[in-house]
Amino acid sequence: MFQFPLISKSLIKIAVVGDVHELWQPIEDRLALQALGVDLVLFVGDFGNEAVEVVRAIASLDIPKAIILGNHDAWYSTGNPHSKNPSKKQCPYDRTKEDRVQQQLEILGETHVGYGWLDFPELRLSVVGARPFSSGGSKWKKQHFYRDRYGINCFTESTQRITEAVKQTSQDTLIFLGHSGPWGLGADEHSPCGKDWKPVGGDYGDPDLMEAISKSYGMGKQIPLVTFGHMHHRLRHNSQRTREAIATNDMGTVFLNAACSPRLIIESDQTYRSFSIVTLESGQVQQISLLWLKGIDQISNEIVLLANN
Repeated sequence: MFQFPLISKSLIKIAVVGDVHELWQPIEDRLALQALGVDLVLFVGDFGNEAVEVVRAIASLDIPKAIILGNHDAWYSTGNPHSKNPSKKQCPYDRTKEDRVQQQLEILGETHVGYGWLDFPELRLSVVGARPFSSGGSKWKKQHFYRDRYGINCFTESTQRITEAVKQTSQDTLIFLGHSGPWGLGADEHSPCGKDWKPVGGDYGDPDLMEAISKSYGMGKQIPLVTFGHMHHRLRHNSQRTREAIATNDMGTVFLNAACSPRLIIESDQTYRSFSIVTLESGQVQQISLLWLKGIDQISNEIVLLANN
């Protein structure tokens, strides 16, 4: 796998970009990330409904990055032709002539870590990707898609594919990057992967990712951070609170749901953009903040989600 040049660092600043849904400004967001001085950018997917040009713009970002594609990034290609969802029926291109899922994968190349990994030896960590295009839940869905694209037929095989990537990593410290988070973070609607549509409640995380993380501990890997999106912070049927963005476990792993959506807000011709900022020191999470910038370099609001003193 591709490796960036080796310049070791102990204090690392990571930007996690939540579900984009076509809200990406290539020039402004690049300048904002440069102004923040981040060492690594992680994208949790859902760039749009197979939005190839958005993915192309993100692929051109000249900052070390790792990316996983989400369920919307295969919105038409995984759809049931009998679906009652009108947006799934209105595919804007001829799928017999184009494969926009494959186009996105080719554009991203090795920066797409779904079912793969990317080593960052200068940061002393590797990023391992969960199952790409996931929409969460404990029922195996999109059977034909995963079988035809990846030769995967069930959660057990998916876990095995992820753990095979873990075995290939060069670093002992891992960050897991998923679109959906792992199963096991709670079953309330406001849990990081909690189901917030009716009937509300239930753990909608990925069982295969949960199992792969557990197996990685058994391999002696240190996992300070697991980050993902998919389940937006704003709850569908509860305006009294927002989703919990942070969870932790007994192994010292921090789980971050970065799906602050919409990530761009335009008011009175002024653009506000959000990033989740994670600070790692010596392989441990020190702080996580949800940061809103006015323009490209003015901090409008900072919400500290986690601080370890």
